[in-house]
Amino acid sequence: MATKEDFYKLLNIDRNASDAEIKKSYRSLAMKYHPDRNADNPQAAEVKFKQIKEAYEVLSDPKKRSAYDQFGHAGIDPSMGGRPGGFSGGEGFSDIFGDVFGDIFGGGNGRQRSNVQRGSDLRYNLELTLEEAVAGTETKIRIPVLVGCGECKGSGAKKGSSPVICTTCHGHGQVRMQQGFFSVQQACPTCRGTGKQIKDPCNECHGQGRVQENKTLSAKIPAGVDTGDRIRLAGEGEAGERGGPSGDLYIEIQVKEHAIFTRDGANLYCELPISFATACLGDAIQVPTLDGEVKLTIPPETQTGKSFRLRGKGVKQVRGGAIGDLLCKVRVETPVQLTKDQKALIEKLKESLSSGGKQHSPQEHTWIDGVKNFFDKLTG
Repeated sequence: MATKEDFYKLLNIDRNASDAEIKKSYRSLAMKYHPDRNADNPQAAEVKFKQIKEAYEVLSDPKKRSAYDQFGHAGIDPSMGGRPGGFSGGEGFSDIFGDVFGDIFGGGNGRQRSNVQRGSDLRYNLELTLEEAVAGTETKIRIPVLVGCGECKGSGAKKGSSPVICTTCHGHGQVRMQQGFFSVQQACPTCRGTGKQIKDPCNECHGQGRVQENKTLSAKIPAGVDTGDRIRLAGEGEAGERGGPSGDLYIEIQVKEHAIFTRDGANLYCELPISFATACLGDAIQVPTLDGEVKLTIPPETQTGKSFRLRGKGVKQVRGGAIGDLLCKVRVETPVQLTKDQKALIEKLKESLSSGGKQHSPQEHTWIDGVKNFFDKLTG
């Protein structure tokens, strides 16, 4: 069996990383390895995406993370711990061995296997635009799911009939077999531990009590969700067996990459290109936000890399808190495709600026002086 990679290494985080750091790293890696964004090798991306998702699901859950930190992968592997979710701190030595030896030697509580079983949980991956994630939306989703058979009402028996007591175990769900000195108790092979048999199966579900169909659901997505968030629809998973309760449906959110904005928690970021003239002289320009355009005043002599904060133009997160901000980072655009006259004008401007010495380009001259001093020290 292949050794699983350490979950902390998969998410590129320290073992003492906070919940916020875990989520931030997961969001970044999920976007990077999403199969839709790796058209050259979607299979490898999907494998990596699933590994990252598994790591996040464990490390974002305090109980699972604690078990993983203490026992490694064995702490979250049901096959290693004897219970779903791995080792359980609340189960004593005698409880574990009481179950084991009770089954083998026919002792213990003599418990019968339950006649009902809860349905499986389902997961649905929902892609949203940034606008939908920030504002919230209501959408229709269509999922294939096992539902209770309407013909037999989930019993598995043909209409007009009903399951009968198992003739092998007489309704106990377990049988006892003698193996040498030992009396071994195990699930009844005829009824699979249910204690009942279906003599005349339903024609619709063939005795399973469930049929598959496509179900359309209306899902309300709250405002402020982000990649990695999950929404639980209780009872919308697969129907249980033999009348058991239905599982749940988990809608997992994946926010698409936006053409203008990037998101980090409650804040939005964008790059704002401005002309050379605007950077020199200043101007009032229109800036896009998710609520529409707003006016932003660019002061004279603005440099590339300068950020402007538009307060309250970010995101109100789904878990509450203040609305974030929009941070616009300026990028001064160099003029291109200049005409002969324009080039001549710039030459005149260059001569005029050069005659002024360091006052017009202080950063350039500071950098040049620093380089000169660096080489003087090397040669000195």
